[in-house]
Amino acid sequence: QVQLVESGGGLVQPGGSLRLSCVASGRISDVYAMGWYRQGAGQQRELVASINRNSIPLYADFAQGRFAISEISGLNARKTVHLEMNSLKPEDTAVYYCNADLNVTASSSELRIRTTWGQGTQVIVSS
Repeated sequence: QVQLVESGGGLVQPGGSLRLSCVASGRISDVYAMGWYRQGAGQQRELVASINRNSIPLYADFAQGRFAISEISGLNARKTVHLEMNSLKPEDTAVYYCNADLNVTASSSELRIRTTWGQGTQVIVSS
């Protein structure tokens, strides 16, 4: 069974920092992209940042300059993505969800691409 497991959420004061991590596991032959979305109370889920298999990042406007998405040694190698969040604001309070586009087969020669979501991790920015 393919799953994404997030870690690193919590309570932080305004101006503080948090680091979120997400690891994909299961039968995965290729990782095309991994990223983070968030959903605040009463709001729609929105993209925070993503990174593709060529290590090219994409950021939402609100994340540019404050957040940094990264992976180590390539998405296919570690199947792990991190989100460093700095200068956090109360409006960053939300549940943060890991997202990944995966080829959920045993071999790259067989394609079965699925978009997979993690369970979410709560981030609260408050004094």
